[in-house]
Amino acid sequence: MIQLIEFIIGKIVSKRDDSIVIQNNGIGYRVFTSANTISKLAIGLDDQIIYTQLHSREDGIYLYGFAAEEEMDMFNLLLLVSKIGPKTAIGILSSLTPHQIRVAIVNNNVEKLCESPGVGKKTAERIIVELKDRIDANLIKVEPMIYDNSSKIYSDCIQALMGLGYTRYEVEKSISGLEMEKLNLQSAIKEGLKRLSKH
Repeated sequence: MIQLIEFIIGKIVSKRDDSIVIQNNGIGYRVFTSANTISKLAIGLDDQIIYTQLHSREDGIYLYGFAAEEEMDMFNLLLLVSKIGPKTAIGILSSLTPHQIRVAIVNNNVEKLCESPGVGKKTAERIIVELKDRIDANLIKVEPMIYDNSSKIYSDCIQALMGLGYTRYEVEKSISGLEMEKLNLQSAIKEGLKRLSKH
């Protein structure tokens, strides 16, 4: 398929758990995206750029978008894996950064990839086998352990607070700026609840 829309520059007018609406020249485009991209975008600000990919299915045409080209490139890479579609790829990118995905592939880290909802052992192994030759291990720097630990606390905190009935957007907004490397999971949840109660 010919890529007709490379990117959109406009104002973010709304956010949902799985998508945003960006306004450009009087038209509002609904763009499905990852939780990572949603957390980086601010409602009401002009001239925000979303890099896009158009995909058609039997039930319609869907626009997927990303705040960074790196994330879009990883999205397209994941789509090369058999049995992985846009929805699964977005789910993976909502749980892991492109860098974390590359590191997991190079290190055969099935467990890391399985942290993404809907990704089981077989799918994770398929990702590693089918993409390993496409990842340049020499370009990957080892992340400090504290990053992985704080990242897990962050994702676990989000899941715990969403389990209490809050939306992903409300939760991410409330814990934005918390220094996860200085907190354990219980402290992060407590601080998140404190902030949520003020809204």
